[in-house]
Amino acid sequence: MKFISYPQTSQRIAFAFIAAAAAAPALAETELSFYGGYQTAPHSVVTTSDFGNFTVGWKGKSFSMPPYYGVRAIMWQPSGFGWGVELNHAKVYADQPSNYGFERMEFTDGLNLVTLNAFQRYKSKGKITPYIGAGIGIAVPHVDITPNGGQHTFGYQLTGVAVQWVAGASLPINDRWKAFAEYKGSYSQHAVKLDGAGTFNTDIITNALNIGVSYSF
Repeated sequence: MKFISYPQTSQRIAFAFIAAAAAAPALAETELSFYGGYQTAPHSVVTTSDFGNFTVGWKGKSFSMPPYYGVRAIMWQPSGFGWGVELNHAKVYADQPSNYGFERMEFTDGLNLVTLNAFQRYKSKGKITPYIGAGIGIAVPHVDITPNGGQHTFGYQLTGVAVQWVAGASLPINDRWKAFAEYKGSYSQHAVKLDGAGTFNTDIITNALNIGVSYSF
């Protein structure tokens, strides 16, 4: 009768695990990206419970503090398919909020769109690698809204669904680093609760031209 040696069995399992871990980088590539850029937002319809309905013009002010930016992580497969997560810190300021009966109407510390994304990149004959992507997630904006003579609503709220889409291209700097440029669009729902003043609802679209760098490992 042949007995199983548990120490040997555990060693084999450990060896198999180490071998699989060693092979993982050859099967997938993890990429961390950081970007900034120029972001805008078209008008949107606002519906409120206490102040009526109106159409607001938004400004992005991408380079004012806090600036527009984004970070993401992608796990690329050999096929060119990738998946990952992203935080997009887009922002909007109401153009002349006093026209709508408000002292302040801003999401200036971010619409904060957190999305799970899928990407596809394509081989090219040169060094430039084009890619496209899309994602879905949630909006967690920092609300900064004050009706005329009312309470100041100031803080983060979970307000609804967020969707994003992107198309761009990357260029290698060296074996680890790449530079990239892209167009990014987003749609997000914002059902905001105002302190002492009911509700504030709007859907915001953003458009951005981004420039950034990626680190792969």
